[in-house]
Amino acid sequence: MARLTEPAAPHSSIATPAADPKTGDGTAASFDRLSSLLERFRVRAHLFHSGPLCGVTHFAAAPGRGFLHVLRRGEMVVTHQPHAGPPERLEVCEPSLLFYPRPLEHYFHNAPAEGSDFTCAALDFEGGASHPLARALPPIVVLPLSAVDGLQQSLDLLFAETDRLRCGNRVLADRLFEVVLLQLLRWLLDHPQQAQMPPGLLTGLADPQLARALTALHDGPGQPWSLAQMAATAGMSRSAFAARFKAVVGDTPADYLAHWRLTLAQSHLRAGRSLKSIAGELGYANPSALSRVFAQKLGMPVRAWLVMQGAAV
Repeated sequence: MARLTEPAAPHSSIATPAADPKTGDGTAASFDRLSSLLERFRVRAHLFHSGPLCGVTHFAAAPGRGFLHVLRRGEMVVTHQPHAGPPERLEVCEPSLLFYPRPLEHYFHNAPAEGSDFTCAALDFEGGASHPLARALPPIVVLPLSAVDGLQQSLDLLFAETDRLRCGNRVLADRLFEVVLLQLLRWLLDHPQQAQMPPGLLTGLADPQLARALTALHDGPGQPWSLAQMAATAGMSRSAFAARFKAVVGDTPADYLAHWRLTLAQSHLRAGRSLKSIAGELGYANPSALSRVFAQKLGMPVRAWLVMQGAAV
């Protein structure tokens, strides 16, 4: 059994050019649904393998760690532990992307000789399990390379860097992997049903009207949002907006906003900021109000949470 070692990721982070100009129903979108998320919660890629894999290869799960594998040639079987979430056995019969957004142990089974050819990167999600995209995605996405328009150009650049050693090629390969990941995220936004996305953030962003409200919440978490204001941003009545939001995203608008604010609060606290400095910009009247909501939603006071994170208190 082969074991691959993933060194610590360098300080590169996913690029955020403008999102694809079409939404899932084919209508034009005039706003960027991803950049505000990826600017606040970054994803860092690190190339750790390029070439054949033979026999059984084990990929361990680690907190905050995902994987993006590119099967360039060949076929293989992927297995997971029973009851881990995805199917215990998957057969991949054509060049494909295999995306693991959350820690999940998995095994690749390849022929003992002339094994399949791979390029693989580890993904470090800032904030770990609280990263909004990692939390919203299914445990694994398997997608043929031919399904994503424009992907081949990025892959050609990536393979050109991984196939021969040149100055700076590791850093450039890391960033090209991040471009590939962004193209994959765009595809998921535009094809949520084909990707079998569960209700959550990405299915909300795939909805043309809900996406306007969600993007506004992400960009302005400290505004005094009411249901009427959210619905107006989406161009819907309050009742229609509330019903569709709950069905598509899985939370009420108020619960989603509270969770988004707390996710941002956790990110700021990990960075060393104080409750006093962030309460106002997240829409709370004072630090005590934020502290109360934090304890109610997370089941522990801020100080105890910081100790668990290993942060100074």
